[in-house]
Amino acid sequence: MDIYADVVVVGTGVGGLFSALNIGKDKKVVMLTKADAESSDSFLAQGGICVQRDDEDYDGYFEDTMRAGHYENRKESVDIMIRSSREVIADLVSYGVEFEQKDGEFVYTREGAHSRPRILYHADITGKEITSKLLRRARERENITIYEYMTMTDILVEQDSCQGVVAEYQGETWNIHAPYTIFASGGIGGCYPNTTNFPHLTGDALAIAKRRGIRLDHLDYVQIHPTTLYSKRPGRRFLISESVRGEGAVLYNKAGERFVDELLPRDVVTAAIREQMEKDGTDHVWLSMERISKEEILAHFPNIYWQCKEEGYDPLTEWIPVVPAQHYFMGGIWVDKNSKTSMEHLYAVGETSCNGVHGRNRLASNSLLESMVFAKRAAQSIMLELAEEEGR
Repeated sequence: MDIYADVVVVGTGVGGLFSALNIGKDKKVVMLTKADAESSDSFLAQGGICVQRDDEDYDGYFEDTMRAGHYENRKESVDIMIRSSREVIADLVSYGVEFEQKDGEFVYTREGAHSRPRILYHADITGKEITSKLLRRARERENITIYEYMTMTDILVEQDSCQGVVAEYQGETWNIHAPYTIFASGGIGGCYPNTTNFPHLTGDALAIAKRRGIRLDHLDYVQIHPTTLYSKRPGRRFLISESVRGEGAVLYNKAGERFVDELLPRDVVTAAIREQMEKDGTDHVWLSMERISKEEILAHFPNIYWQCKEEGYDPLTEWIPVVPAQHYFMGGIWVDKNSKTSMEHLYAVGETSCNGVHGRNRLASNSLLESMVFAKRAAQSIMLELAEEEGR
């Protein structure tokens, strides 16, 4: 089967959707996803999305991102992300996304390694709020077609230029021809036994890139989230958002003693938890929300509350067991500031890509923002090139 489009987007998370929505309505866009469109890690994001609150916040936000990344970040990318943040939030609001407000003004929360509150949120399901609204807008567009349960197996290459993808769909091989391709297929969490990611996210784009000689970068930069709900059940681990600690939750060892500053960067807290578990001979440590009011827990963290209840724990009255698990991939397919890969006409955005924003360790709640900032830049770059080609 052969089909034709102007742009093919692999993935239906925020990176893929924001890319597609920023492609002109006169261009045909084909999107494909390995599972159903809602099964992207973007839907699972809890804490929120960072934004530069005001001009005075720039330096602090820049330093927080760099420090969390151990100063291995690409400074140009960090600058672009921060300076583009308010524009992205305005775009999201125009698509119908709702963030917590009080008296008509945004409410900001704080998470680990942030020097001040600068995170917008929608209860504790910010990712679902954003991604579901973007998906709804994409499905409304006549120029966008979404294929679910379609798996990319290779790319089409002509004269060292990507010209679309090869995919398996309903037992058949499809060639999707397009002058521009965007990889937005997520990370590598499905390769780990303990992860917060969906199991089908197994780095397919990375495997294709390696086979095709496309440049990769920092494949060893894997983030382990310090606090997922401990469970003996198999399957994906449930994340206990960093914003819970940002609002006052603390970590205890088996003796009921605090052993780490809960608002340090994720990799530092993870290392401290692992060391404490080994010292105590336990499979987890404890997270206490006793410093957070009942009203705040039920209003800000309702999903976390009910997930804990389902596992048999009541965060209102008892400590809950937490353990680190694989969460995010900072490496990926190398891209420039416009999300271009080393192969002509091929772009990569979101967790699939490595634009250097995060360095060796991602700052909390930068993932949604980074994905959309550089997804929009990819779309703008493609539209510019298409216009130039049409003008020749």
